[in-house]
Amino acid sequence: QVQLVESGGGLVQAGGSLRLSCAASGRTFSTYAMGYFRQAPGKEREFVAAILWSGGITSYADSVKGRFTISRDNAKNTVYLQMNSLKPEDTAIYYCAAGGGGPPRASYDYWGQGTQVTVSS
Repeated sequence: QVQLVESGGGLVQAGGSLRLSCAASGRTFSTYAMGYFRQAPGKEREFVAAILWSGGITSYADSVKGRFTISRDNAKNTVYLQMNSLKPEDTAIYYCAAGGGGPPRASYDYWGQGTQVTVSS
């Protein structure tokens, strides 16, 4: 079992930055790939970024490439999403997830409760 708790969301102006953190409980954290997804009002939950257990391989949605960076610290059981050059269209609830990795939601077995990110224009 893995429990995930996100933090770091908030309100920021367009062009600003935020860093999300996702703290995991469970001794097997380092064996899971970790991902971030987001869901805007009236839209489906979409893939944002993922990182494999070793931290060496990452993947991103085209909409965030070059602006967002996912990283992990297995010693701290924590994954991070650094978000720069934020745009109003990045406004959503952001969820972290643990599982097999990659874009498909079905690859992930565990989900956090979500944290709100709001970008004002």
